Amino acid sequence: MSEKPSRLYRVSFYNQGQVYEVYARSVSQGGLYGFVEIESLVFGEKSQVVVDPSEEKLASEFADVVRSYVPMHAVIRIDEVSKRGSAKVTPAGDGGKVMPFPVYGGGDKP
Repeated sequence: MSEKPSRLYRVSFYNQGQVYEVYARSVSQGGLYGFVEIESLVFGEKSQVVVDPSEEKLASEFADVVRSYVPMHAVIRIDEVSKRGSAKVTPAGDGGKVMPFPVYGGGDKP
């Protein structure tokens, strides 16, 4: 009997004016209402000869994270993929194809 490969998800979401794209083994609605739970993040192996600096930055940012909760309105897309690509952070500038959800910054007037 062949062993079923474990699932892998590519998750894209907004965080502080940037688009994060990470790979994870588990994505669910989670226990916190209004949040997507991302668990078991997957990054490149430390033994690789070629090192991607943007992926290294993400790997160090999420180094001690067991699971991450991302607000649903910040999630752009979740894809189930067959193989892992490079995790990255890109600016969410005007040249993007996706318009960010408007967020109210506080104060007296919207």
